[in-house]
This record gives sequence, C-alpha cells and structure tokens, in this order.
Amino acid sequence: MARPTNAPQPARLALAPGFLGAIVLMAGLALIGSENYTWIEYPAAILAAITGWFAIQGKQWAFVAGLAAIVVVWNPVFPLPLPDVAFQGLSIAGAATFIAAGVIIRVTPSS
Repeated sequence: MARPTNAPQPARLALAPGFLGAIVLMAGLALIGSENYTWIEYPAAILAAITGWFAIQGKQWAFVAGLAAIVVVWNPVFPLPLPDVAFQGLSIAGAATFIAAGVIIRVTPSS
C-alpha cells in the first residue's frame, strides 16, 4: 500500500479572474466607442494583471505575454488610439485568452 504524501496539490487560482476578465471584455463590446468604455478598461487591465501574476507563479510564460498585451491595450491611463473595429476583434481575442489562461494555469501553493 502506498503512503499518501503531504505535497501541496496545484490549484486553479486564475480561474475566477480569468472568467471575470472574459465577461468584462464581452460585456464591453456594447460600450466600444462611447465615453463609458473607461468602465471596461479599468477592470480588464486589473484582472489581466492579476491573472498574469498567477501565470508567473505557475510558470506559464506564453500566458504572461498574452496577458501583458491585454494590460497594454486596455490601459486606461494611456489608451491606445485604435479604431472601434480593432477593439471588437481584440476584445474577442482577449476574452479567449482570459478563458484559456483561467482553465490552464495551475499554481502550486508554497508552504
């Protein structure tokens, strides 16, 4: 009989911020081009930074690059002057990145 180990099990800590980020970007499709789009930029950038931190902890470097791009594109302090059609396509790609990151990133808690 094998003895159980006390090794910590990996957890999907990026799942909640990843899904919330996808929801924010998809809901933001309705606000693209209006002044109220700033209400989408703040949570999208913050949730991308949080999910990116979990990607760093989980050593998922491809997601770090994708989430850093989301932080740059949806940065509310220095917004990029992109056309509305570009933001629509990038919102869908960003939502897919958030969902993939939330599902795949696993972080092993340190003791």
